[in-house]
Amino acid sequence: MLTEVLFAGFGGQGIMLIGQMLAYAGMNEGKQVCWLPSYGPEMRGGTAYCSVVVSDRPIGSPVVRNPQHVAVLNLPSLQKFGPRVKVGGLLLINSSLIDTTADRDDIDQLLVPANALALAAGNGKAANMAILGAYLGRTGTVEIPTVEALIRKQFAKKPELAELNLEVLRRGIALGQPPVAAPEAPATTGATPPAPGGGAQ
Repeated sequence: MLTEVLFAGFGGQGIMLIGQMLAYAGMNEGKQVCWLPSYGPEMRGGTAYCSVVVSDRPIGSPVVRNPQHVAVLNLPSLQKFGPRVKVGGLLLINSSLIDTTADRDDIDQLLVPANALALAAGNGKAANMAILGAYLGRTGTVEIPTVEALIRKQFAKKPELAELNLEVLRRGIALGQPPVAAPEAPATTGATPPAPGGGAQ
């Protein structure tokens, strides 16, 4: 199992934090991980991003050019990275700030109203947790309790903030759950069922 994901947005959206959390979660589960951030002028409001690779075998290269999964929190990130998602991959879009999708029909696109979910829980700054939750709910890359433990550790001095972030994470997880296929209708043979009461009269 090898999973590649790229998180992208603008500086201040907590992109690096959720990438680190995913990497640490994989490490805590005994997996091979790589977290590669991008710093520079992006910190002033452009497109900041980080890539994470999680694998059960040694990772050949930390560089991810065409990731299986991409999560974008702003429009410039969608425009830059949407075309790079591998065929059959996953693209998560923060629909609170992005009113469009990628012009592709060969990938799974999941709209996540991340800012709205965070505001509903009490703090719009936790939108990154909604994205992380939706990603985990859809992919299962790491176990949810592992990430929850990391959030509690990250906000250990502010337990109320930890609970808020956990609530937003869980709302994202619920949104990211793969759709359940409707059960197939039982096959019919065309035979006429017997009249109520059964046997011959």
